[in-house]
Amino acid sequence: MASIKDILNPRAEKNGDFFDSIKRILGFKPKDISIYEVAFTHRSMNLKNSTGQRENYERLEFLGDAMLSAVIASHLYIKVPGGDEGYLTKMRSKVVSREHLNELGRDLNLIKLLKTAIPIQQFGGNIHGNVFEALIGAIYLDRGYKYCEKFIYKRVIEPYVDIERLEGIIISYKSLFIEWCQKNKKSFRYVVYDDTGKDELKHFAVKLQLEDIIVAKARGTSKKKAEERASKRAFYKFQTEIERDLNQT
Repeated sequence: MASIKDILNPRAEKNGDFFDSIKRILGFKPKDISIYEVAFTHRSMNLKNSTGQRENYERLEFLGDAMLSAVIASHLYIKVPGGDEGYLTKMRSKVVSREHLNELGRDLNLIKLLKTAIPIQQFGGNIHGNVFEALIGAIYLDRGYKYCEKFIYKRVIEPYVDIERLEGIIISYKSLFIEWCQKNKKSFRYVVYDDTGKDELKHFAVKLQLEDIIVAKARGTSKKKAEERASKRAFYKFQTEIERDLNQT
């Protein structure tokens, strides 16, 4: 099985398009370009390093996720001195939500640098956020915490972290709807039923029942997505009541 070094020569890469692209994205020179090569390698390439370990972005993604959470947590802790643990946790979740990370990855067009044996068109939207996290992990290994923090401030905090705007963002309509039901002791349930759609890709259909009434229906490519969409429709149906009840101290 080939290794990354067999396919990409770091010395040649330093003078090539990949090095220049990474430098533009980071805003500073990478020291060890081979770390970034791993960050942009999908498992479908089936590469191994000299010790026989699989070499792709997944381990760096794990590391990047931790570093991103730490930097965002530190920023919020300082920025919102009156925020309690629950508030800070909720705000951090909004910044590092999968949807937001995917947006960040798309904005930087990271997928254009991805080495993959699978056509890009076959990937789901999460690939953008996965590579973004892997890039952060690579920065940490290559240049340390300070450079990692600098990148996150430049690419995430300064352009996107607005406390007032974040407070108005809803991460999960399902969680919000369930919280409202529980607070008001209302019974609810999500019912999966047969989907009669003609889509080639399998879909799930869900009915959201509040007390004895069906208040929303939705379809999605997964049960989770269908439930979230049904919850969103129910939220807007009862928005005034939900916001009034949940904003009461």
